[in-house]
Amino acid sequence: MKKSIEVGSRVKALREDKKLSIADVAERTGLSVDQIKEIEEQNILPSVAPLIKIARALSVRLGTFLDDMDGAGPVVSRNGEDATPAISFSSSNTDNKNHMAYHSLSGAKAGRHMEPFFINIAPKKDVDFILSSHEGEEFILVLEGSIEITYGENTYNLNTGDTIYYDSIVPHLVRGKDEKGAKIVAVIYTPI
Repeated sequence: MKKSIEVGSRVKALREDKKLSIADVAERTGLSVDQIKEIEEQNILPSVAPLIKIARALSVRLGTFLDDMDGAGPVVSRNGEDATPAISFSSSNTDNKNHMAYHSLSGAKAGRHMEPFFINIAPKKDVDFILSSHEGEEFILVLEGSIEITYGENTYNLNTGDTIYYDSIVPHLVRGKDEKGAKIVAVIYTPI
Protein backbone atom coordinates (compact mmCIF):
# COMPACT_ATOMS: atom_id res chain seq x y z
CA MET A 1 0.00 0.00 0.00
CA LYS A 2 2.58 2.53 -1.13
CA LYS A 3 -0.03 5.28 -1.58
CA SER A 4 -1.24 4.75 1.98
CA ILE A 5 2.26 5.43 3.24
CA GLU A 6 2.60 8.53 1.09
CA VAL A 7 -0.75 9.95 2.22
CA GLY A 8 0.00 9.44 5.92
CA SER A 9 3.48 10.89 5.69
CA ARG A 10 2.22 13.89 3.70
CA VAL A 11 -0.50 14.60 6.27
CA LYS A 12 2.07 14.45 9.06
CA ALA A 13 4.62 16.61 7.21
CA LEU A 14 2.03 19.28 6.40
CA ARG A 15 0.71 19.27 9.96
CA GLU A 16 4.20 19.64 11.40
CA ASP A 17 5.11 22.30 8.83
CA LYS A 18 2.11 24.33 10.00
CA LYS A 19 3.14 23.73 13.63
CA LEU A 20 -0.14 22.07 14.51
CA SER A 21 -0.53 19.25 17.00
CA ILE A 22 -2.56 16.15 16.28
CA ALA A 23 -5.11 17.48 18.77
CA ASP A 24 -5.32 20.75 16.80
CA VAL A 25 -6.10 18.87 13.59
CA ALA A 26 -8.60 16.63 15.38
CA GLU A 27 -10.39 19.69 16.79
CA ARG A 28 -10.49 21.42 13.38
CA THR A 29 -11.77 18.33 11.57
CA GLY A 30 -14.09 16.72 14.09
CA LEU A 31 -12.06 13.52 13.77
CA SER A 32 -10.62 11.80 16.81
CA VAL A 33 -6.98 12.10 17.85
CA ASP A 34 -6.72 8.33 17.36
CA GLN A 35 -8.00 8.60 13.76
CA ILE A 36 -5.41 11.25 12.92
CA LYS A 37 -2.66 9.14 14.52
CA GLU A 38 -3.76 6.04 12.56
CA ILE A 39 -3.65 8.01 9.31
CA GLU A 40 -0.24 9.53 10.02
CA GLU A 41 1.19 6.22 11.19
CA GLN A 42 0.03 4.73 7.90
CA ASN A 43 -2.20 2.16 9.56
CA ILE A 44 -5.30 3.27 7.66
CA LEU A 45 -6.13 5.16 4.50
CA PRO A 46 -9.34 7.05 5.23
CA SER A 47 -12.24 7.62 2.87
CA VAL A 48 -12.37 10.82 0.84
CA ALA A 49 -14.54 12.68 3.38
CA PRO A 50 -12.03 12.63 6.29
CA LEU A 51 -9.19 13.48 3.88
CA ILE A 52 -11.15 16.52 2.71
CA LYS A 53 -11.64 17.60 6.33
CA ILE A 54 -7.91 17.23 6.98
CA ALA A 55 -7.06 19.14 3.80
CA ARG A 56 -9.32 22.01 4.89
CA ALA A 57 -7.85 22.02 8.40
CA LEU A 58 -4.37 22.29 6.87
CA SER A 59 -5.51 24.84 4.22
CA VAL A 60 -4.46 22.67 1.28
CA ARG A 61 -6.19 20.99 -1.66
CA LEU A 62 -7.25 17.35 -1.37
CA GLY A 63 -4.84 16.59 -4.22
CA THR A 64 -1.91 17.75 -2.10
CA PHE A 65 -1.98 14.33 -0.40
CA LEU A 66 -2.03 12.50 -3.74
CA ASP A 67 0.22 14.55 -6.04
CA ASP A 68 3.43 13.12 -7.39
CA MET A 69 4.56 16.44 -8.90
CA ASP A 70 3.23 19.89 -9.66
CA GLY A 71 3.07 21.33 -13.16
CA ALA A 72 1.52 24.53 -14.44
CA GLY A 73 0.52 23.27 -17.90
CA PRO A 74 -2.31 20.97 -18.89
CA VAL A 75 -2.35 17.33 -17.88
CA VAL A 76 -3.17 14.83 -20.62
CA SER A 77 -4.32 11.29 -19.87
CA ARG A 78 -4.24 9.06 -22.93
CA ASN A 79 -6.41 6.03 -23.54
CA GLY A 80 -4.40 2.84 -23.23
CA GLU A 81 -1.49 4.38 -21.33
CA ASP A 82 -0.68 3.26 -17.83
CA ALA A 83 -2.90 5.01 -15.32
CA THR A 84 -1.59 6.43 -12.07
CA PRO A 85 -1.22 3.88 -9.27
CA ALA A 86 -4.54 2.95 -7.70
CA ILE A 87 -5.55 4.51 -4.42
CA SER A 88 -8.15 2.57 -2.43
CA PHE A 89 -10.02 4.62 0.13
CA SER A 90 -11.85 2.78 2.89
CA SER A 91 -15.55 3.48 2.89
CA SER A 92 -17.20 0.88 5.03
CA ASN A 93 -17.28 -0.18 8.63
CA THR A 94 -16.30 -3.73 7.74
CA ASP A 95 -13.18 -5.46 6.51
CA ASN A 96 -14.12 -4.70 2.88
CA LYS A 97 -12.06 -1.54 2.46
CA ASN A 98 -11.25 -1.71 -1.23
CA HIS A 99 -14.50 -1.56 -3.17
CA MET A 100 -13.25 1.37 -5.30
CA ALA A 101 -9.76 1.86 -6.79
CA TYR A 102 -9.11 5.51 -7.70
CA HIS A 103 -6.68 6.58 -10.44
CA SER A 104 -5.95 10.31 -10.43
CA LEU A 105 -6.31 12.05 -13.78
CA SER A 106 -4.72 15.28 -12.56
CA GLY A 107 -1.82 14.43 -10.26
CA ALA A 108 0.64 16.64 -12.12
CA LYS A 109 -1.60 19.74 -12.32
CA ALA A 110 -0.66 22.43 -9.83
CA GLY A 111 -3.25 24.70 -8.24
CA ARG A 112 -6.26 22.72 -9.38
CA HIS A 113 -9.71 23.10 -7.83
CA MET A 114 -11.19 19.82 -9.09
CA GLU A 115 -10.03 16.24 -8.51
CA PRO A 116 -10.87 14.01 -11.49
CA PHE A 117 -10.52 10.26 -11.05
CA PHE A 118 -10.95 7.13 -13.14
CA ILE A 119 -12.45 4.61 -10.71
CA ASN A 120 -12.79 0.83 -10.91
CA ILE A 121 -15.69 -0.28 -8.73
CA ALA A 122 -15.66 -3.83 -7.41
CA PRO A 123 -18.67 -6.10 -7.88
CA LYS A 124 -21.51 -5.62 -5.42
CA LYS A 125 -21.10 -7.39 -2.09
CA ASP A 126 -23.43 -7.63 0.86
CA VAL A 127 -21.50 -5.24 3.07
CA ASP A 128 -22.73 -2.56 5.45
CA PHE A 129 -21.28 0.65 4.08
CA ILE A 130 -21.20 4.00 5.82
CA LEU A 131 -22.44 7.03 3.89
CA SER A 132 -19.93 9.86 3.67
CA SER A 133 -20.39 13.60 3.34
CA HIS A 134 -18.06 16.53 2.77
CA GLU A 135 -18.20 20.03 1.40
CA GLY A 136 -18.27 20.41 -2.34
CA GLU A 137 -19.81 18.79 -5.37
CA GLU A 138 -19.33 15.57 -7.36
CA PHE A 139 -19.95 14.61 -10.96
CA ILE A 140 -19.97 10.97 -12.10
CA LEU A 141 -20.08 9.47 -15.59
CA VAL A 142 -20.59 5.70 -15.84
CA LEU A 143 -18.23 4.35 -18.50
CA GLU A 144 -19.01 0.67 -18.08
CA GLY A 145 -21.40 -1.40 -15.97
CA SER A 146 -23.99 -0.28 -13.46
CA ILE A 147 -23.70 1.57 -10.15
CA GLU A 148 -25.99 2.34 -7.28
CA ILE A 149 -25.78 5.70 -5.56
CA THR A 150 -27.36 6.30 -2.20
CA TYR A 151 -27.91 10.04 -1.81
CA GLY A 152 -29.63 11.03 1.40
CA GLU A 153 -32.85 9.03 1.56
CA ASN A 154 -32.88 8.24 -2.19
CA THR A 155 -31.20 5.57 -4.31
CA TYR A 156 -30.24 6.13 -7.94
CA ASN A 157 -29.30 3.36 -10.36
CA LEU A 158 -27.03 4.45 -13.20
CA ASN A 159 -25.93 2.47 -16.24
CA THR A 160 -23.32 2.97 -18.97
CA GLY A 161 -23.53 6.52 -20.31
CA ASP A 162 -25.56 7.87 -17.39
CA THR A 163 -24.34 10.80 -15.27
CA ILE A 164 -25.15 12.33 -11.92
CA TYR A 165 -24.11 15.66 -10.36
CA TYR A 166 -24.76 16.31 -6.68
CA ASP A 167 -23.86 18.32 -3.60
CA SER A 168 -21.55 16.10 -1.59
CA ILE A 169 -22.57 17.64 1.75
CA VAL A 170 -25.57 15.28 1.59
CA PRO A 171 -24.56 11.82 2.92
CA HIS A 172 -23.87 9.58 -0.07
CA LEU A 173 -22.36 6.29 -1.22
CA VAL A 174 -21.31 4.95 -4.61
CA ARG A 175 -21.04 1.21 -5.15
CA GLY A 176 -21.36 -1.48 -7.82
CA LYS A 177 -24.90 -2.60 -8.59
CA ASP A 178 -24.20 -6.15 -9.74
CA GLU A 179 -21.57 -8.90 -9.86
CA LYS A 180 -19.71 -7.32 -12.81
CA GLY A 181 -18.46 -4.15 -11.15
CA ALA A 182 -18.19 -0.87 -13.04
CA LYS A 183 -15.86 1.80 -14.37
CA ILE A 184 -16.61 5.48 -13.83
CA VAL A 185 -15.07 8.92 -14.13
CA ALA A 186 -15.71 11.06 -11.06
CA VAL A 187 -14.85 14.70 -10.58
CA ILE A 188 -14.78 15.98 -7.00
CA TYR A 189 -14.78 19.70 -6.28
CA THR A 190 -14.07 20.93 -2.75
CA PRO A 191 -13.74 24.59 -1.81
CA ILE A 192 -10.55 25.46 0.04
